[in-house]
Amino acid sequence: MDPREYEIMYRAETRHWWYLGMAVITKTLLERRARLPRRLNILDAGCGTGAAMTSYLADYGDVTGVDLSPQALNFSRERHASRLARASALNLPLASASFDLVASFDVLCSCPPPGELQALREFHRALKPGGWLILRLPAYNWLRGRHDERVHIRQRFTSGQIKSLLRQCGFIAEHLSYANMLLFPLAAVKRTGERLLKIHSESSELSIHWTNEWFRRILTWEAPLVAGAGLPCGLSVFALARKPGAE
Repeated sequence: MDPREYEIMYRAETRHWWYLGMAVITKTLLERRARLPRRLNILDAGCGTGAAMTSYLADYGDVTGVDLSPQALNFSRERHASRLARASALNLPLASASFDLVASFDVLCSCPPPGELQALREFHRALKPGGWLILRLPAYNWLRGRHDERVHIRQRFTSGQIKSLLRQCGFIAEHLSYANMLLFPLAAVKRTGERLLKIHSESSELSIHWTNEWFRRILTWEAPLVAGAGLPCGLSVFALARKPGAE
């Protein structure tokens, strides 16, 4: 990832509509779809600047964060995260069968193929039998844009691709859904226009402006739909999967 993006991310994660809405969707999905123990041992695989692991994931138990970037880990420490390790999701320095829940948000998309398979096998190894995996990934390769380049997104996914990857790695795919569907047309027009017109804006997509509260409400409104029947399209894909075994 472009090092400048870590600081932008650190400052945006507690205020930007996308992060706030995705947090609500994640919590709703876990609470409605996953049969979780009361207190969890959680791995945030690719924790970035630590917002998820020190906020809503911490509501469910003790969270360990791993990330390959020293800069990201420094920002996590500024959020008072203490259970941290510098490591790649492709080679976790963690004991097998030691976590109840693995969360990985927009991480596999940065792995060059077939790195996503290796990472999923590592998540499977780290989970206890019956443990849960929650993934969030960017959707549709044709939506690639300038932001993808800055944060080193190598590939985007469809729900079908994710389901296939999970099965190849021994997971039971319990629920898949797209998210951010209502704002999908706006983003599709913007990304397509940037590509066709060769627009190279230097402004970050994580900037805060007057639409922030409206977009947050729109994304939050989708949470019960994502956790329910699911949405047929969107800018992101969520997957909830389980490692077979005792529950």
